[in-house]
Amino acid sequence: MAKHVGVKLPEDLLSVLKSEKAIAILSTYSEKGLPHTTPLQCLYPKGVGSILLSIHKDHTGYHNMVWQKKIMLCVLGEGNVAYSILGRAGVVRAPSLAHPLMNVVRVDTIDIKSDRSSLTRVDAGVRWSYISPEAEEVMTALMNELKELAVVL
Repeated sequence: MAKHVGVKLPEDLLSVLKSEKAIAILSTYSEKGLPHTTPLQCLYPKGVGSILLSIHKDHTGYHNMVWQKKIMLCVLGEGNVAYSILGRAGVVRAPSLAHPLMNVVRVDTIDIKSDRSSLTRVDAGVRWSYISPEAEEVMTALMNELKELAVVL
């Protein structure tokens, strides 16, 4: 059953985002009205009303986000909860200091709802790992950049 949460990121969602192991699905629409989803692993909360994320500058989701501004993020949280975050996106750093092909985007929350299935539950969250030591180095640098920006923006 869906439940309206408000515009502030709840504590359990903040905890998931700060864990550096969150995966969100970014949903956008193209100028032609075609839907597009993108998994994101590099996210960090900026206070209780915004999320910072890194995304490749040539990714379709990024181009849709820049054109459209309104986006939806879905994040799986603790306790079998899926958070749907309606937000307004704006580029805060292009390119990223950590990697020249990545850009940093701030998503200010417009509305948040939580939802859980009444018939099933998530027994184990989405697990991911780095594809190489170099990928781990880049992701670590990107996450450190997001944490720094969360303080200074």
